[in-house]
Amino acid sequence: MLYILIVIGIIICAVQAIRSFRLLVSALWLAGTSALVALLMFLLGAPEVAVIELSVGAGLVTVLFVFAINLTGHEKLGFSFVIPRPVSIGLIALAVLLLGYFILPNVQAAVPALSGLDFQTTLWQSRALDMFLQVVLIFAGVLGVLGFLGSKPQAKE
Repeated sequence: MLYILIVIGIIICAVQAIRSFRLLVSALWLAGTSALVALLMFLLGAPEVAVIELSVGAGLVTVLFVFAINLTGHEKLGFSFVIPRPVSIGLIALAVLLLGYFILPNVQAAVPALSGLDFQTTLWQSRALDMFLQVVLIFAGVLGVLGFLGSKPQAKE
């Protein structure tokens, strides 16, 4: 039941990320999607992948998106739909049903045990070097963007 609730949360966050007309709001919904995917991966027995997904997907990528959106501005996107709304909703529903049809028979497989590792131990002890490198990358990315924001344009001679 918990897995189903997490998957529903992932789907809701992903749909909201696509439906949002403001880029900043869309980036935050995408971060929520990434965080829930990391939680699902951890519960399914892949703590290393979950930690990397959480730190890179919900951390670094979100920071870079927010800075890029702030650089370019946050005007609303104005576009028209190419495919009529009922057709797109029908195609999405068909894709979800087919995905469920092909995945549900395999859900009955046993989920591997986490061998007593909790998230904190996995994050800070088992993957300490990876976490250190990711923190350095996030810090360097933020400093690079701040340096880019703080630079003054060169005057043409």
